[in-house]
Order: sequence, then C-alpha cells, then structure tokens
Amino acid sequence: MSETVVSSVADKVATIRLNRPEKLNAFTDDMITTWVGLLEEYRSSEDVNVIVITGTGRAFSTGGDVGKFSDYASNTAAGIKARLSENVQRLAMKMQDIDKPVIAAVNGLAIGGGVDIALMCDMRFAARSAKFAETYVKMGLIPGAGGAYYLPRIVGVAKALELFWSSESIDATEALRIGLVNRVFDDDKLAEETQAFASKLARGAPLAMKLVKRILYRGLETDLRGALDLIASNMPVVRMSEDHQEAIAAFREKREPKFSGK
Repeated sequence: MSETVVSSVADKVATIRLNRPEKLNAFTDDMITTWVGLLEEYRSSEDVNVIVITGTGRAFSTGGDVGKFSDYASNTAAGIKARLSENVQRLAMKMQDIDKPVIAAVNGLAIGGGVDIALMCDMRFAARSAKFAETYVKMGLIPGAGGAYYLPRIVGVAKALELFWSSESIDATEALRIGLVNRVFDDDKLAEETQAFASKLARGAPLAMKLVKRILYRGLETDLRGALDLIASNMPVVRMSEDHQEAIAAFREKREPKFSGK
C-alpha cells in the first residue's frame, strides 16, 4: 500500500487517510489508484459498515497536484479527457457504488478537488479551523472531479455558482450555515467525534442503512411514482431480513439488537 494513503479498521469503521501533509494532501495518480482499491475492498468487506475519509496535517486535501498541471496542459484534448475519466473521476464513480455510509472528516484546508472529494461523501464533519474554496475559475479551469454535480445538490444552484465564480474561501461556520457540512467540532475533537458517530452508525442495521442510502439517492433522479415503487420493491427485502427479526426480538426483550447485515 502506498504510504501517501493509509488506512485502518476499528469497530467496523474503516478510516482512509490522505497522508501527504508536506503537499497538503494534494493527490497524485498513484494515490487515486490506492484509494479506489481501498474503497472497493471496504465496499465488500463484512468487517466494515462505515467508511471515514480524512487527511493528515493541516489539510484535508488541496485537490490535484498543481505541480502536474503544466503536464496536463501540454497533452492532447483526447488525452486530457481520458486522464480525467481514468483517475479522479474513477474515484467519484467508485464512491457512487458504495452503499455504506461514507463520512468526510475535513480536518483543515479543502481546496478545489479537495472540496469535491468531501462532496462525494454522504456527510461532512469539519474541524473548526477548516476552510473550503472552489478555486477552479481562479485557475482558469472547471471542476473536474464532480463538484459541479454535487455542490448544487447540497447548497443549491445560486450558492454553488457564487462559490465557483468567486473562488472565495469560507470557514467551517459558514459551511455549516449553508449546509455544506453537517457538524463542526473543535480541531482536537474532530477525529474522536467522527469515530464515535461512525461507530454508532456501524452498530445499526447494515442492510437497512444500505437500502436507505440507495433509495434516497435514486429518489433524487426519479419522480414520486418511481421512488415509491423502488421503496415497495425493497420493503420485502428488509421485512424478511434477519436484521428485522433481531430488531423485533430485541425490542421485546428490552435489549440492544445485534445486527448481522442479513
């Protein structure tokens, strides 16, 4: 495994940490490859119910390595497109494949592609010192990692355009106000609080959580009839699951349920 991306598992929570602090966790092709591999591993692992993504040092991530931008600019149009789809966009597609909860613990600077990576996650928790900035226009670029897809769905079109066009930085308090992040913690409490929340989720019914995530995201792309039909199609799955039977038994016996994900 690349030392620039490290991971660990505890209490059924997998933590993937970008570990290139000297470059503010700017990501490279090799990092993306390692990252995608870890996501695939944890996606199918029965030992992992929740995934947390964070960074080492004073940055979550500042996006793609700026030192490589000149190399991309000298490439052919077809080459630039292929490189994008085969690298950071591959990460976005892999994130979409994961039915398990994914939480971004934004420990510091999140710039450009770093913001977009956080947006790929289901929830975002931020350190009080965190800063967010969509700086593509400032660099004469457009968001390549999916930011133009995610951001308006989270904060609305007008606010997304403001953030993209102005390239202005916002702090964690403003990010919370506009709904960009779910919760804000003191810097020294972010990792602890995120792990506690993730561990709580990890003790929930895995099958139900997966299906809730699936129907919620699918519901954003369909009409009411289609959304209700999807729910009706999945209800027998959870009704007949071992998890549901365990929840009923635990309720009757006045104890905490022990879910298997089946």
